[in-house]
Amino acid sequence: MNDAGDRTDAVAAVARLTRWVDDFPVPGVRFGDLTPVFADGRALRSVVSELAQGHHDVDLVAGIDARGFLLGAGVALELGCGVLAVRKAGKLPPPVHSRSYDLEYGTAELQIPTAIDVAGRRVLVIDDVLATGGTVEATERLLADQGAVIVGAAVVLEITALGGRERCSDYPLACLVRV
Repeated sequence: MNDAGDRTDAVAAVARLTRWVDDFPVPGVRFGDLTPVFADGRALRSVVSELAQGHHDVDLVAGIDARGFLLGAGVALELGCGVLAVRKAGKLPPPVHSRSYDLEYGTAELQIPTAIDVAGRRVLVIDDVLATGGTVEATERLLADQGAVIVGAAVVLEITALGGRERCSDYPLACLVRV
């Protein structure tokens, strides 16, 4: 069980190591690059531990392509459960379950393999950044459409000005840092 000092370490690491990139991937978007956080072993460990906090009855962690894979695997290990990679379209061999959604700067599609039965499984959704909420919401709906029970979602960084939290109001949503 983590104490307040561990949470403080994770929050401080995110604040210190996040690289902000203006006009990426398109003009007008400010991208929060968390890869420097993941490259620091102590920071990664504290972030993963904090994302897992409060989630004890989880059967599967769904990590969203691609940085959510890194976090999701760590959280799944912390919780002692399996991990499911929620992939961008075209990355998995068919058959797949798919869900299209709108991004801050376009549209996209997420997929999971039909070979993994999520029906009735308690799933925690993990991603790195919550912006408009479209990706987390699409993941939740994709999984729920297949019968999964969404127990919550957790992200490292939430960009509050984009209002993504409102799209994710059907389940608990935790974040480490809000900007």
